[in-house]
Amino acid sequence: MSHLFVRNLTFQSNDLGKEATLMLAFDADIEGLYEEFFPVVWKVSKFGETGPYRTRATYTSQLAFSKPQVVDGNIIDAETAVKINVSERTTLTEANDVYHFSPPQPGASGVLQAVNETGAIQDIAVGFMSPGDLMPQPALYFNGVGDGSHVTARFTPILRAYITSDYQETAIIRGAIDTPVVWSQDLAALAESTTWMLSRDPSNGHYTIVQS
Repeated sequence: MSHLFVRNLTFQSNDLGKEATLMLAFDADIEGLYEEFFPVVWKVSKFGETGPYRTRATYTSQLAFSKPQVVDGNIIDAETAVKINVSERTTLTEANDVYHFSPPQPGASGVLQAVNETGAIQDIAVGFMSPGDLMPQPALYFNGVGDGSHVTARFTPILRAYITSDYQETAIIRGAIDTPVVWSQDLAALAESTTWMLSRDPSNGHYTIVQS
């Protein structure tokens, strides 16, 4: 089992010059993205035109599968979940309308796997545990997983930031985001706590995020 870690991220601005909405998602290019599975918006934060603004986000590397509850394209909650580590697999079953993930067992090397044995098509999400929260934060959403088939996820915590007001938190992103990536980091490579400054170049309107 790999060593678990926590990453505390702080994003801030001061006199940004224009109101902006920062959106964070784990949507780095992975085989099957927007076909077999879809990223889920993690955080959406607004930064004002003048004065100081700050938002915080905490990631933990404890991964989990969940059976998500989806309403109008948003994952509003999870019905049940199970913590899982890389190279483990779990099986989702159903009895008397109660869904259950089995305790994880050794599985294929380097991936997370969830097998659907409920007798029906299911949605499954992979995400990570948040401090103090019973259910995981969804990061990738797999819909229409057939009975007897399985989800195989290679999750690398590469977080990306965009300036866009087109999404809300926990929204399922159905297609590539059409604004430029302003920040991208592999969270495993960062220190436990980092602070990042959001700035805007008034001459061209481009946004940047640099470590402060």
